[in-house]
Amino acid sequence: MGLFSEFREFAARGNVIDLAVGVIIGASFGKIVTSLVEQVVMPPIGLALGRVDFSNLEWVLVPEDPATVDVVEKVAIQYGAFINTVIQFLIVAFVVFLMVKGINKLRREQAADPAPAAPPAPTPTEALLAEIRDELKARPKA
Repeated sequence: MGLFSEFREFAARGNVIDLAVGVIIGASFGKIVTSLVEQVVMPPIGLALGRVDFSNLEWVLVPEDPATVDVVEKVAIQYGAFINTVIQFLIVAFVVFLMVKGINKLRREQAADPAPAAPPAPTPTEALLAEIRDELKARPKA
């Protein structure tokens, strides 16, 4: 079996396609969470802390100096952006936790459900009627 045909067989499996769909949905979900944190969660927190814009919080190590011949770019540690990223991570982790918890609950419920019961045995009346029917079918037509 050639390398290409093995790869095609691998790629055609449902797990690979499911993984691709998961990655695409995950990337979109990441954008939603980023927007949620930066545009919904952090502004009220910044307002409560005295009108602080977290995305602009930084610790400047080397300030920008446009007066010099060689323009020195600012070097800063942007801890506000880091705080936003940590909050995004916590939201994603919480959502994943809820999803796993829900899936585990469904699995437990499925495991607890008994196997479908066999159909009940016919009552004596039904058995007698079935026997009569079979006898009538077996008789030769007159």
